[in-house]
Formats: sequence, C-alpha cells, structure tokens
Amino acid sequence: MKLSDALLLSLSLALIIIGVHQSLTSGIGASYPIFMFAVAMLFWFQYRRMQHPTEPVSPQKKAKPGKKR
Repeated sequence: MKLSDALLLSLSLALIIIGVHQSLTSGIGASYPIFMFAVAMLFWFQYRRMQHPTEPVSPQKKAKPGKKR
C-alpha cells in the first residue's frame, strides 16, 4: 500500500467518524455531505487498488513443500 492509498483510507475513516459525530449533534441532514465525501474517497481508494494489483507470485517465489519423512 502506497502512502497516498494509506492517506485516502485514513482520511475517509476520519470523515466517517466526524460524520457520525455531526449526525449525533446536528442531525443527519447536516452530516450528509460529510458521509458522501467519505464514500467518494472510499470509492477512489478502491479504484486505485484495482488499477495497481499486487504482482503475481512466480513459481520460484512459491513456498516449497516440506521434507517428507
């Protein structure tokens, strides 16, 4: 995970926490834009992860079976 991905994920989590606090104090109408921004950032994070998948494991990197006794 790159730094920018970690920042997107942590910022969206922080916005969700802020949105919950706002909905408890001011109501859901006041916190709706905060939730939508957090969801948009989560979608952006998922899009970035799908664009850069982890590299496939080559046959040399696979775990070798243990010794048979």
